[in-house]
Amino acid sequence: MRYLMIIALVVLSLACNVYSGDWTRWGGSDNSGNMFSPELNTPSSFEPGKLKPGTDEIDITTTKNVKWIAKLGSQSYGNAVVGKGKVLVGTNNEFPRDKRHIGDRSILLCLNEETGEFLWQLVITKHPAGKAIDWDNLGLVCSPTIDDNCVYIVSTRSEVVCLDIEGMKNGNAPPFLDEARYVVQDTKLPPAEPGPKDADIIWVFNMLDELGALPHNTANGSPLVIGDIVYTTTSNGKDLNHNYVPFPYAPSVIALDRKTGKFLAEDNTGNGFNIFHGQWSSISSGKVNGRDLIFFGGGDGWVYALDAKPMNNILQVVWKADCNPPEYKFKNGKPIKYPDPEGACEVVGTPVFFKNKVYVTIGQDPEHGEGVGRLLCFDATKVGDITTNGLIWDFRGVKRSLSTVSIDPESGLLFVADYSGFVYCLDANSGKHYWTYDMKSRVWGSTLVADKKVYIGDEDGDFAILPAQKDFKADKPIFETNLGGPVYSTPVIANGVLYISTPQYLYAITNKTK
Repeated sequence: MRYLMIIALVVLSLACNVYSGDWTRWGGSDNSGNMFSPELNTPSSFEPGKLKPGTDEIDITTTKNVKWIAKLGSQSYGNAVVGKGKVLVGTNNEFPRDKRHIGDRSILLCLNEETGEFLWQLVITKHPAGKAIDWDNLGLVCSPTIDDNCVYIVSTRSEVVCLDIEGMKNGNAPPFLDEARYVVQDTKLPPAEPGPKDADIIWVFNMLDELGALPHNTANGSPLVIGDIVYTTTSNGKDLNHNYVPFPYAPSVIALDRKTGKFLAEDNTGNGFNIFHGQWSSISSGKVNGRDLIFFGGGDGWVYALDAKPMNNILQVVWKADCNPPEYKFKNGKPIKYPDPEGACEVVGTPVFFKNKVYVTIGQDPEHGEGVGRLLCFDATKVGDITTNGLIWDFRGVKRSLSTVSIDPESGLLFVADYSGFVYCLDANSGKHYWTYDMKSRVWGSTLVADKKVYIGDEDGDFAILPAQKDFKADKPIFETNLGGPVYSTPVIANGVLYISTPQYLYAITNKTK
């Protein structure tokens, strides 16, 4: 009888609160890229609060269902990640936490998951090449990745950096012991000896120096960890004036040893000569026919599947597909010049792997404005050039998109936003279109699906919660509010908490009313 009671209590607790656990990288923790959380009883409403008179501090007493609010800088694009009791998020240095580090810097913040308390930061100085590869005041753009007790980022200096998740709290771990000089490099400032509020660097791999990979405006891409290997994109792209690719032979994807940062392999896509602008897609992965594949959206408008196992220092292409149809490339027999609204696009969002299929959108730099887009579904079990024979369906109703798709595994419904501000619901298997919701402002981030709800924010600061169902009339959302600043990032859910960031604030939201 006792055991039956214990089982009943366990079942009841699971029914009341189902948490997915941590959210450790861009796209969650399963590496598929799918912006989906299996958590239940997720927030359906909240009040973001009001500023205290004459300050830039939000009065927590004016909020509802808000657990804590953390002050960021003035720019925040990558979503927060959660693991090991920590929340990590990238921003800039508009509101310095250390008087030794003043001015334009990229910042990785580490916060206490329970309270939002500031724990430590990594300070990244500007690259001397300037906005060509490190745009002014942009801050850290990539979403960090947590694996075991390490944090991996792609810095705005085109570096892959491995950090101790505890910071300097447990001392300065080798082999990297020169944090004092790292945080002031290319400045005239003296070395800044690290304290308990500083990051502990384990290793640094400089992609610009080691590979000749030159990012356009900024380096981006959330690192991906499989076993003992860290994979990331290099963000190799065109020069500042968009005339040519300075280093066309540089790789687009690399593999590093997770523990040491030693270079292991690079891709053989050969796409360097065909990059339209930049490369900002992150990597996802999936197991296909018994082997691990990694998926990469190229700056040439192709999506690639690479064998995750390095062979002779090469990540071999298993298949590739052109995401731009001929009519996006040519009109009346003449090439359509990039970035014409009717023309071809690169892949900005992350390819999503789901049930042996890969889903991908095309889009361009937000500065290029709106234009034609495309949402595609490919058969991930194919090999070679699968542009035609691997295409399962495509949807031309979507416009240019920066977003990664969200798929609800239970219903098979797919959700995606485009830059024009429309949110679409389709059948993931067939591509059938069910509804379109107008956010009435541009969308930079991606949808998040959890608990039969779709979470999405826009450039005007509006945040909406929509029903994740095919019979939604697309007229009235479950909930909508304004956060007082743009939402460029993607919301995430971890351990029962919804995280949403504006350029200045990170909100931790629960279902528990204060």
